[in-house]
This record gives sequence, structure tokens and C-alpha cells, in this order.
Amino acid sequence: MTTPKVITRFAPSPTGFLHIGGARTALFNYYFARHMGGEFLLRIEDTDKARNSEAAVQAIIDGMNWLGLHHDGEIVYQSQNADSHVEAAKALLESGAAYRCYATPEELETIREQESDTAFRSPYRDQAEQLDKPYTVRFRVPEGETKITDHVQGGIVWDNKNFDDLVLLRADGTPTYMLAVVVDDHNMGVTHVVRGDDHLINAGRQTLIYQALGWEVPEWAHVPLIHGPDGKKLSKRHGALGAEAYRDMGYLPGGLRNYLLKLGWSYGDEELFFTDEGIAKVFTLDGINAAPARLDFDKMDFINGQHILHEPDENLIKQAIPFLEETNQGALPDDLSTRIMAAMETLKPRSKTLKELAEQARYLMLKRPLEISSKAAKPLRRDGAISHLSALTLRLKSLEGPQWSHDTIQELLQAYVSEHDIGFGKIGQPVRAALTGGAPSPDLSWVLALLGKDEVLGRLSDVIENDQETKED
Repeated sequence: MTTPKVITRFAPSPTGFLHIGGARTALFNYYFARHMGGEFLLRIEDTDKARNSEAAVQAIIDGMNWLGLHHDGEIVYQSQNADSHVEAAKALLESGAAYRCYATPEELETIREQESDTAFRSPYRDQAEQLDKPYTVRFRVPEGETKITDHVQGGIVWDNKNFDDLVLLRADGTPTYMLAVVVDDHNMGVTHVVRGDDHLINAGRQTLIYQALGWEVPEWAHVPLIHGPDGKKLSKRHGALGAEAYRDMGYLPGGLRNYLLKLGWSYGDEELFFTDEGIAKVFTLDGINAAPARLDFDKMDFINGQHILHEPDENLIKQAIPFLEETNQGALPDDLSTRIMAAMETLKPRSKTLKELAEQARYLMLKRPLEISSKAAKPLRRDGAISHLSALTLRLKSLEGPQWSHDTIQELLQAYVSEHDIGFGKIGQPVRAALTGGAPSPDLSWVLALLGKDEVLGRLSDVIENDQETKED
């Protein structure tokens, strides 16, 4: 017997951005499909016309594209499948698995008040006569139990007497969510439904609808929701933001994918996954944890920092351009881009996000003469500081061509402090102040090497000349 191809789906409602919890659900579906050699489909559940928007649809698609979650086939829009939903409801009516309910809103309210502790059963449940008045189509919940085996939650049993007779078609003939999901998943050939555990009870209700239609029930995997660091339900205060918000904070797609993947899924002691292929090779539903995961920004930063370290310099600088241009307050000229590219070796280990990388690169982008605040300029006001800068400038001028390197400059600085019998801070602090204006920067010899001879001599000269002008005034 041939095993059917695994098909998973991500089915967001287009009422906002791609929420971080939804992104993780999409990731689990995506990697399981890739692991099984199957397909990952995207369905937009856009039947709520009052809340849906084209902008929200685009935000979801853009968020998935940025994260690298590329679905297979065409996007399915649930609103376009209404005819199939109605046909399924008619089939349930014909088989007796559904019935017409003529109860008015006022009657329904009264029934619920009288039977508040029991599942809803319409007084029209067993009425064969069709009335000439508006009606909804309700599912007739059978007696007995409903059992499922969930890949995450294990075996679950519900007593059917606790399930309401759900509305399948509203009085205006439009299908409800519960029916539409079943019909769409069946028509799309979905074999595994992987979603949040807030839908767990829906698995029981939908299993009954599948069985009543004579369709094969998909396998279930209900993933615990993400909680905030305090263990409470995730909110915007905790970081329940859209994928684009994390993009704008400077996280790499691969870094965020890796972190979200590890937020509720484990594979041995491995924490870092740098390729899709590596994840797909080992991802299974059995690795999903049954306990809720907590959002941890420190761990997110650590994982993203590791991805920055492993990202090729050319790719990294392309992704960092918006942040670099913001720091530079304008487009990067070619010579500045070249300078930053050369500095990647020192920028990457000091950066957890692209925003941090741009800040670490700020000293490379400062425009002459530097604006040095009084606090940052404090080392320049020490006795002898300007004299040391002048003397050091003469030595730096003597370095030609390939001599202008990290190692040679380091030797020159060490030789200077040895000859003058001073601590390195006596020269290092004023030089760093003159060259960086207090901006974050790496080892001093790297600062000089990466800025280049002309820029270093120019910045030092600005400070020396400004001191002389101040004295003359």
C-alpha cells in the first residue's frame, strides 16, 4: 500500500500582521512537510469580511517571504470555496447528520439560559417538517465518545454530550468556520493539521464532521501557545509582534527561524541550525514539547548573534544596509561600504542584531570634523594628551602601503608607550576619543587599520588643530 504524500497547511485569518506565534506554527508545518518530502500549503481564511483586509493579507505574505517560508502551489482563499462548503452541508442534511434549526435569536437566548450547564440541542433537532421561515443548518452530534490521538497532546477522549450542535450554515446561507475548515482541508488533501492547542477541542468537533461526511480524518498535532517571560499569555508587552517588527529590530530571518523553531521543539542537545536542509533533515512532530514555551529575548539575541557570525559578509551587509544608512543618515558611498565590509571581522562578534552591527560600525561613518562630547573628550584634556597625539601622528605618517595593517600599527603603539614609559591608556584613550568620538569600537589597532591612513591622520589633525585654535583664543 502506498503511503499518501504528507500535506500540511498554514491557515491564518487576514486581520493583521504575521504574529510571532503564527510564524512558529507555520514553521512547524513547513519543516515537517519538508522532512517528509511533502507539500506545505497556504490558505487565507478570509470569510470574515468585516475584519479582513488586503493590507493584512499582504502583510502575512510579506512576513512569510521575509522569514523564508515559501509555500507550495497557489494560495487558497477560503472565501472562494463557499460553494463546496454549502454542498457539504447539504450532504450532511441528506444523510441526517445535520438538521434545519428554525429557532429565532430570542428563542436561542432563552434555551441557553435554561440549559446553561449542558451542550446546546435545538428543539427543532428531530422535526422532519420543513417550515417556511429562515433557518440555520446545525450539525447533529451523535451519542457516544470522540477519540483522537494527537502527536503532541497524546490520546484524548471527549464525551459527545459536551459538544454543541454547531451551526454549519448561517441563516443567510454562508458557511461557518467549523465547516469551512473541514471542507477546505479535505479538498486540499491535508494529511496533518498542525496548529495551536487553543484549537484542540475543535479537533474533536471536526473529527465528527469528517466522519459524518465519510472522509478520512487528518492526523492532529496541537502545539502549546507561546507565553511571555513571566509565564502569562503572550501579549504585545511581551513581544507578540509581527514578523516585520523583528525584521525592523535587526533580526536575521535565519536567526528568528532558528529561535522560533527551538521555542517548543527540541532535537537532542542541538540548539543552532544554520540551514533549512539541516532542520528539515531532523524535524519531526514528536520533538514538539507539550508544555508552553516562554519567550526569551536573551536567547533570541544569542541565537541571532550566532547567525550573524555565520552569515557570509556579502549577504550580511546587504541585509544591514537599511540600518547602516539610518546610522549614516544617508546612502553609503562606495568607499564607506568598502570600509565597512573590511571591518566585518570585528563587527560581527560584537553584534547580536543588525541594528547593533550598524551602531558598532558608526565610528567608521563619522564625518569630519567629529563632534566629540565633553564626556567623550575628557581624555583629550589631560596633560600631555595633545603632545602625544602630535608625536604619534608623525610616526603614523611614516607607514606606507601594506605597512598600514593591524599588526604593524599594534607594534607601533606598543613601541611608543614603551619608549615613553607610560601606560597604554595614556595614549590609547585620547587616540580612541579623537578617532571615534566615543562611539563603540573594537581594539584600537583595528580602529586605525580599518579607518585607513588618510582618515586617521585627518581625524587626529582635526583634534590637534582645534586644540591649538582653542589655546590661541
